[in-house]
Parts: sequence; C-alpha cells; structure tokens
Amino acid sequence: MDESPRSLFGRYHTLALLVIFIAALGIRLYDLTDLPLDFHPTRQLFSALKARGMYYETLTDAPAQQREFAIQQGKLRATIEPEILEKLTVFTWKFTGEQLWVARIYSSLFWLIGGIFLYLLARDLFGNADSKEENKKEIREIRPIRVIRVPTDAALFTAAFYLLLPYAVIASRSFQPDPLMAALLVAFWWAVNRWSHSLTPTSRPITQYAIRNTQHATFFWLYVLLASLLGGLAIFIKLNAAFFVIGGALGATLGRASVRDILRNKQVWIMAALGILPGLGWVVYGLSRGFLGQQFGGRFMPELFLSPNFYLGWAGMLDNVLGLFPFALALLGLLLVDSKPTRTFLLGLWAAYFAFGIFFDYHISTHDYYSLPLVPIAALALTPLADALVTQIANLRYKIFAASILTLCLLAALWTSRAALKSVDYRPQAAFWNQIGETVRGHRVVALTQEYALPLAYWGWTGAANWPDSSDREYHALRGGGQTVEKYFDRLTKNKDLFLVTDLADLKRQPDLQERLSRFAIFAEGDGYIIYDLQTHR
Repeated sequence: MDESPRSLFGRYHTLALLVIFIAALGIRLYDLTDLPLDFHPTRQLFSALKARGMYYETLTDAPAQQREFAIQQGKLRATIEPEILEKLTVFTWKFTGEQLWVARIYSSLFWLIGGIFLYLLARDLFGNADSKEENKKEIREIRPIRVIRVPTDAALFTAAFYLLLPYAVIASRSFQPDPLMAALLVAFWWAVNRWSHSLTPTSRPITQYAIRNTQHATFFWLYVLLASLLGGLAIFIKLNAAFFVIGGALGATLGRASVRDILRNKQVWIMAALGILPGLGWVVYGLSRGFLGQQFGGRFMPELFLSPNFYLGWAGMLDNVLGLFPFALALLGLLLVDSKPTRTFLLGLWAAYFAFGIFFDYHISTHDYYSLPLVPIAALALTPLADALVTQIANLRYKIFAASILTLCLLAALWTSRAALKSVDYRPQAAFWNQIGETVRGHRVVALTQEYALPLAYWGWTGAANWPDSSDREYHALRGGGQTVEKYFDRLTKNKDLFLVTDLADLKRQPDLQERLSRFAIFAEGDGYIIYDLQTHR
C-alpha cells in the first residue's frame, strides 16, 4: 500500500491492524479457565446449566442420579433465545469434556469476527474515497463496487476501540448470545451499507441504468442476500437486535434515497422479507410451544420515565460500558462528518440505540450488557475525531513519537483489562458451592443466594427454590406484584426443610426476612453461609 499524506503508519498499516487483533485475542485468552462469575454470572450460569443438561443427555456412562439432575436442571431453565452457543459448546465438549472456557473461546472469536467487519465498515465510511467529490465521481461513472481506495489510519482506531475497550474485553468472553448478536449486527451494517451504494442521487436502483459492467448488478444482489442473512440471523439470535437492524437499514438508505423511492425499491422489500423470516419463525415457534409469551412481559415500564433513578441508572450503565466522557465525544463526533450518507447512517444507529433504551427502559438502566451494541456504534462515531487527530499528527515530523504514544495507550488498555481479570480468582467458589451442596443434599431447600441459586445447582449439584433478593422485591413492587414477607415466606417455604443464606449482605437489606428467620434454629453455619432449620423453632 502506498504511503498517504494522511497516514501515520503508512506501509505498516496492515501490520498495525494485525497487532491489534493478536492483542485482542491474547487478552481474551488470559485467565481463560477461571469460573464464569466475572460478568453477569446469572446469565452465564443460565446458559451453562442448559448446556450441561444437553451434554449429559449424550452421555451413557455418567452416574444415573447425576445425569438425571443435570438434564432436569437444563430443562428447568426458561428458553429465551435459540441455544446456538450452548449447542456449539456441547459439540466441543465431546472432545474436551465439560469445560466452561470453551464458550469463552467461541464468544471471543465471534467478537473478533465482528471487529473485521467493523474495520471494513469504517474504511467504507471514512476512507479517502468518502469525500464529496469522490462520491460524486462514483455516482457519475457508476462504479459502486470500487468505493474504497486508501483507508485512513482512523479505521485502526475504530477496530482498536471495539476490540480493546476494557468492558468489551470482559463482556465478549461471556457465555451468552450477546457477543454473537453484536458480531452479526456489525456484519449486517457493513453489508447493508455496501448495498446502499446501489442508490443514485435520484434514489433509483442502479440496476435500472445502463451499466457497462453487468457484474455490478450481480454484486448488489449478493449484498441484498448477504444483508438479509446477517440481519435475519442477528434477530434470530436475540430479538432485541431488530432495533439495530432496522436502524442500520434506515440509516444506510435514507442518506441516499427518499422514503418514497425506498418503498418503491423491490430490493428493499426482498431484504426485509428475507430478514424477518428467521426471527418471526422463532417467535411463532416459541408462542406455539408456550415458552416465549412470558418473556415479553416487564420490558416496558412507562412509569420509569418520571423517576430520576431511571436516568441516573442509564447514565451509570453508560459509564460502565463506555465511560461518560467517551460517550459525549462519540456524540460530538457526528458533527465532524461531512458526508451525508455517512452522517445519516450513524444517526440511524444512534436512533436505534435510544429507541431500544426507551422500549427496554428497566433493563437499559439496570443491565449494562443491554448497551453492548453501543460499543461498535461509539467506535464508528469516534472515528471522525480520530481521523482529525491522525491527520494532524501525520503532518508532524515526529511520527515515531506519536505512534509510540498511541502504542502506550493500547498497552494501557490491555493492562487495565488484565488487572480486572486478575483481580479476583473465582476458582475456589466451585469448592464452596460443592460443600454447601453436600451439606443440604437430601433436604428440600429455599435459598437466598447469589445468582438465584444457580451456582448451587451447577457446582453443588443441588436444586433450591429461590427467595427473591431485595432488588427483585423492589422490581415486583414496581410492577404491582409485590407481596408482604409473610405471604412470600408462607408460599416459598411450604414443605421445605431448610433455608440457605449465602448472600448475607442482602439479608441485612431485608430486615423483615431476617427477623422471621431468627425464629428458627440454625442447621449449619460456616464462612459465608447460614442454614436455618425450618422444622425447628428456637
């Protein structure tokens, strides 16, 4: 590649990109075998239990009682999304044995594949060919396939931000469908943006014009099919992705066409029809089987808009994911985009995120991983700022010094992620829960524990009825379904022998429960847990 006056890395651009991806993979493999308790353990153990149930269904030499419990616990978990990652993990366990780190590798690879498409998308949106004059030349000469010539080094920043942001490093290793969904979304945005170049200033499909190379029309139909497949799979993996698929599609088309002409374009209708089929099929299947209907409840709570806690909570989630300062810079980056198609495309993505947050108002303000799709959106929105900075630095005499500073920033991001991964060793938790499982096994148990008693089920091989923690009780009260502790207690402890408490901090936040339990004798007690005997009063 020839060295560009805008380029800081010049002929080393590809090498720098390779280093970023190697570093991104390396940091995700660090501390690989630790237990999946570092990031939303409830959601990860949910998938782990389902995967183990599937795995034990394939085993014929496992102890009968253990096999029966694993299968029962796997089927007990509600089906929310298609179990794609779980099935991939189970397939690999046939060769590796039951190892939870297998899912981490799959999720990490999905995220890295998304990084490839994000880099390509950044090149398309912010490459040298994206200037106004170059865009006009492309349209005039009808050369839509040759959109990219020399990429700016800002595309390296886009990939680095997406791959090495500390939150993204931790989140993209998790045993849940979100990393795969995010990767499919980015790939869809790339494909639909490529297809959008088939629209002329008059918004007619380029296939209606005389084209010197008929392969162009074929390529655009390939992008139609590719975008349909990628968008449809993203929605199939997680229905929430529909917001970002629609936002990306509208952003890509409205920057080059009017609403009227978009509606008259048959490729748009074909893309929409093919893209909606996988997700629609899953919804119809789930509703017909009866397991999906309950998942649509409790997502939109309009009364939250009147509560300051909603906005503070959402801001807190943004701070966890991006940091409020990078979030503000990402919004300001839109002001530096001088290309209408690029600006409209980015606005479509931002609009999708805010519409998504309004619809899932409770979860967006309490679950930070609901903002995970914001990571690639922010990476793209920050690219114009990075481009302006790189352009200035590239014109200086001390390029090596500037490149060294950027390298130090990359190393600092890696070190931050490494420190977070190393800060806690969760491996002893397996022995802790196994000990509790052996203590209560054979008894009927209700439990106030971390992660809804899922660690007890996974490592303790013991099931328990879950007592809601203080946040769950507040949530049910907000939805109008709250109950007094007497009603909760009578219902959940009926025919139970023991009440296990490992979340001692939350027990203090429920003084009514604490007072009620104080009436019973202690069955067993140890470091980090108390077990009350519900059959024996003090």
